[in-house]
Amino acid sequence: MLRLRQRLQHKTIIITGASYGIGESLCHLLADIDCNLILVARTADKLRELKQQLAMCKAKIDLYAADLRDSQQIDEFIQYIQAFPIDIFINNAGKSICRPIMQSLDRLHDFERTIKLNYLAPVQLCLALIPKLKQSQGLIVNVSAINVLLAPTVNWAAYQASKTAFDQWLCCATAELQNQQIKVSTAYLPLVKTRMIEPNIAYKNLPALQPKQAALIISRLLQTQKRQYKPWWTIIAQLASVLFNGIWLILNRYYIKRK
Repeated sequence: MLRLRQRLQHKTIIITGASYGIGESLCHLLADIDCNLILVARTADKLRELKQQLAMCKAKIDLYAADLRDSQQIDEFIQYIQAFPIDIFINNAGKSICRPIMQSLDRLHDFERTIKLNYLAPVQLCLALIPKLKQSQGLIVNVSAINVLLAPTVNWAAYQASKTAFDQWLCCATAELQNQQIKVSTAYLPLVKTRMIEPNIAYKNLPALQPKQAALIISRLLQTQKRQYKPWWTIIAQLASVLFNGIWLILNRYYIKRK
């Protein structure tokens, strides 16, 4: 914790999706450091409650309530942060959805919502923050998901495509960002027990990280500024996902022929 304090002391840090789950746990973890946290989330009441909980901590807390899927609100947030020197941008906000394509034929908004929050919003924020991060020789931390590293998975088209889109954008941009003295780190997290996964009954009994554990992983990236974190068993999961998809396709074709 001492090294993390030294690394983040007097830094200004933006955290999106700060009011629940991983973001909330990360706020509690970093609030004991003498830094400035700019906390962004949709729920103004929850942000104010969070600030009250952190009132006795060392960090200076600034709140901004915004739905980052809304173009006007994200533009207004970008105007708001012009008054701050920014050292670190933690892209944590995200939207998950698990739905078969055949149940989404009249639900284009499933894809619009995920692509706006998981891809377009962080791209827009990065573009706006690059001049400030260049000046501070700062850091971008992307809170991603291990799904991005796995084979395409049935029922996850909206979520996996949108998360992969930003991951690819950031990977493509990394060399240019490094030329501007901006560092990039990505946390490819496994399943985390947050309210985002609650609608999916299949996840109820699966092993998952607690939000505090995910926050610790992100804090280690803030400290070490390594390029990425991914679980040690990622290669096994990648192979398993390829095998699962292959079996599913074979069984699906067999089922169609039998019909």
